Amino acid sequence: AVKMAETGRYKGAVSKNKDPSGLLISVIRTLSSSDDVQDRETEKGRLEEAFETCDRDLDELIVQHYAELTTAIRTYQSITERITSSRNKIKQVKENLLSCKMLLHCKRDELRKLWIEGVEHKHVLQLLDEIESIKQVPQRLEAYMASKHYLRATDMLVSAVDSLDGHLVQVEGLSDLRLELHSKKLNIHLVLIDELHRHLYIKSTSRLGLKNLDKNAARVSLNKDTSPMPILDVSSLSTPRKLLDTSQFSTPGSTDGREMNQGDLPEVDPEENSPEFMGILIKALAKLKKIPETIKAIMERLEPELKQIVKRSTTQIADHAYQRGENLAQQSQPRLLLELLELLFDKFKAVAQAHNVVRSHLQQIAAQCPRGAQEEGIKLYDQADVSAKIQTVLQVLLMEYLDVKNSRSTTETSAQLSYARTGSEFAAFFAKKKPQRAKQSLFKFESSSHAISMSAYLREQRRELYSKSGELQGGADDNLIEGGEMKFVCKPGARNITVIFQPLLRFIQEIEMNLGPGQAKQCQLRAFLTYYINDLFLNQVRTEINKEIVAVSKVADPLKILASADTMKVLGVQRPLLQSTVVVEKSIQDLMSLMQDLSAYSNQFLEMVCDKLKEYKEICNTGVVQCEEKLTISASWSKDEDISRLLQSLPNWANMAQPDCPGRRGRTRRTTAFAKESEVLTGNLGDKLIPQNEILRDVSDLKALANLQESMEWLAVRLKAFFSTLPYKSAVLTSFRADESHLNTRERSREQILQTLSDLTRSFQDIANRCLLALHLEGALLPLPHPTDQTGNYAIVANVESMDYDPLVVKLNKDISAIDEAMGAALQQHKFQYIFEGLGHLISCILINGAQYFKRISESGIKKMCRNIFVLQQNLTNITMSREADLDCARQYYEMLYNTADELLNLVVDQGVRYTELEYINALSLLHRSQTGVGDLSTQNIRLQRLKEIICEQAAIKQATKDKKITTV
Repeated sequence: AVKMAETGRYKGAVSKNKDPSGLLISVIRTLSSSDDVQDRETEKGRLEEAFETCDRDLDELIVQHYAELTTAIRTYQSITERITSSRNKIKQVKENLLSCKMLLHCKRDELRKLWIEGVEHKHVLQLLDEIESIKQVPQRLEAYMASKHYLRATDMLVSAVDSLDGHLVQVEGLSDLRLELHSKKLNIHLVLIDELHRHLYIKSTSRLGLKNLDKNAARVSLNKDTSPMPILDVSSLSTPRKLLDTSQFSTPGSTDGREMNQGDLPEVDPEENSPEFMGILIKALAKLKKIPETIKAIMERLEPELKQIVKRSTTQIADHAYQRGENLAQQSQPRLLLELLELLFDKFKAVAQAHNVVRSHLQQIAAQCPRGAQEEGIKLYDQADVSAKIQTVLQVLLMEYLDVKNSRSTTETSAQLSYARTGSEFAAFFAKKKPQRAKQSLFKFESSSHAISMSAYLREQRRELYSKSGELQGGADDNLIEGGEMKFVCKPGARNITVIFQPLLRFIQEIEMNLGPGQAKQCQLRAFLTYYINDLFLNQVRTEINKEIVAVSKVADPLKILASADTMKVLGVQRPLLQSTVVVEKSIQDLMSLMQDLSAYSNQFLEMVCDKLKEYKEICNTGVVQCEEKLTISASWSKDEDISRLLQSLPNWANMAQPDCPGRRGRTRRTTAFAKESEVLTGNLGDKLIPQNEILRDVSDLKALANLQESMEWLAVRLKAFFSTLPYKSAVLTSFRADESHLNTRERSREQILQTLSDLTRSFQDIANRCLLALHLEGALLPLPHPTDQTGNYAIVANVESMDYDPLVVKLNKDISAIDEAMGAALQQHKFQYIFEGLGHLISCILINGAQYFKRISESGIKKMCRNIFVLQQNLTNITMSREADLDCARQYYEMLYNTADELLNLVVDQGVRYTELEYINALSLLHRSQTGVGDLSTQNIRLQRLKEIICEQAAIKQATKDKKITTV
């Protein structure tokens, strides 16, 4: 307290100065340097005063902080005591440790022995625990396998076997367990491989169904008041393993190797994620060091598993077809084949994708091999191997459905051999056969109770396998078409390619895209498809079409055989068509349909169309209007370009070509056209008689010609409709690989083919036009030779000689009526009308020009001639349904002969000029020959000169009147 008080005083004095040490030194220096006692006293008093002030301040502070000061002092005392006690205890511990050290040093050997015994007992306990755990491995392994935790099961099994073969190898009591686990280890990889294949081929395709079939199934089920059968569920199917018992193992596992009790198994389904699950299987197989065996098994079982997919898909399609009420055994349905292929394409894509997942896991395992994949014996497969097997399976399937064997035999056999074979079959059929005794079985078990129950049992098993619900009356197996060892969803045939070509081509393109440009050229499915179409299908189609055309063309008279009434009704035509034309059109339509289905081969089908049309055109050309290997007049004239062009330039041809065109030509223009046509016909023939073999007198020939005309025109119209839809350039020329130069060549070839088809279409239309012109000319040639030739007797006396119709007129009427009957049923109305148009004018011209051949004519002869004209006019009026005014002109011409020669001249003045100058001269000359008292030759010449003057005057008056009208207008 004294020290603290002194310190307080010192601090109080020092606090007045900023630097207490300096002040103290200053005081000391002052006291030591001062000699004066007074100064020292003064300094001393000053220091005492400062100490007093400090004491007062210190006392005040003590009074103010007495409690804190007391607590601090007590705490200090307590700490000091504890430190002292701790020092004493540490000193005691040191002494004890030294004592223990001395004691332990004395017992060293005994302690070492106890420690060794403790370690031995601990190791024995660990071994006992491990043995106990290994004894539970079979039970745990079965639990893991049952729950499909294969990785945990594999880890546990490998670890247990290593332990048994390692530090537990001398435990004799574990020998049976060692053998059991070794057996499981040898066989567990087979189960893992089976599970891997189940996910590759069944699990990956289990969710793939058929398109647009669920609705149809539901509709059928509603009609039958039953629930719809679901899509075939194959997820429960598994590949059988004969080497293993199903109770021995079950399925795959997790990602770690921790031991797990059966109750600790997770509730999550390890198969929910199939790609991850396949990775787990690969890891488990890698732990078992069975990767080479796994790859070998995958490659060996790839093709059989793909074939199993084909069988299951076939049954699946058949189930749905049966559910829809379709019976495959009674009808061919290529649509089901298309559904089957589309389903297989989807499934094969899923399988290829699953293989990609497996390959990626195998590559990871191979990359982790410390010695390298080659040294480990791991030889990975690639995508091309899987694609090759898929293509092989599809190729085999296509060969069966496309009936390649029969197609090849059909292609290699010629038409002559087929006919010879057919003849031999007929000969064998009608040959005398030995009587054969019918074989009868003594016993049949198919209706026995055992057979019925067995059949019902097998069918029930199939139902349970392929459907969860729904009732089936029968089964898919009953609905499939038997074919050797295979069963088909439709009847095999070459034409099935038309339905499946486009989807198959798209699938091939996807394969080539996945393989890449380097391996795309090795696509065997494309090679097979190209070979089949080019070498088999196209030849078979060509052979079939040749047989059809040969069957209708190689007959006695192919241009007279007509199509049946049912065929005409189906085609919707009103006039008969040739059977050969219908067959050719059907063949062309078939080829056009094939060209749309197999668009990549459009040029080949167009070439077939060209060939068949060329052949048929030759057939039609060789049979057009020929009689005894010599062309008839109508045929030669219709082939003559000048005559045919002239006839087609006349208005009546234009009216015929446009039957629906409103407003017919005027009477004057039609008469002018008829006159021009009659002039051409009579001018080419002259006065000579036409041989009978140069005219088609047989009505059946005319009818055949009319049928040919209708057929050629119908065929031309159909061909034009077909070819108008063809694109100028093929849109799929690049679907098969080709360079630019090859594509340009194909484009040029297509352009040439289309031009040829256009020319052929015009050729058939030209044949039709020629036939119609020939029919028109045949009708015009009927009155030739004319009925008023020199053999006719018209200088008759009434009631003395016959007033009957002229026999040639009667024959002409009969011929016209026969042609009317034949043409009315064979030709359309506007063509029928064209044949008889102008016939009246031609007959009128022939009758009027025939006046020059009469030696004499009497009034009775004039009446007979008028009666002939009337009966001809009546017949033609009934045919054409219009009055033949040209025959009125002929009748008026002969009625003009009732007058005398002078009266005839006056009649021309009064009525005007109605006939030509030559016709008036012939009439006047006939009057001079027929009537008596007409004057001598000079008088007759004067009348002829007067007739010419009258005709000239009438022509001048007519021209003046016409000019006056033009001026007035």
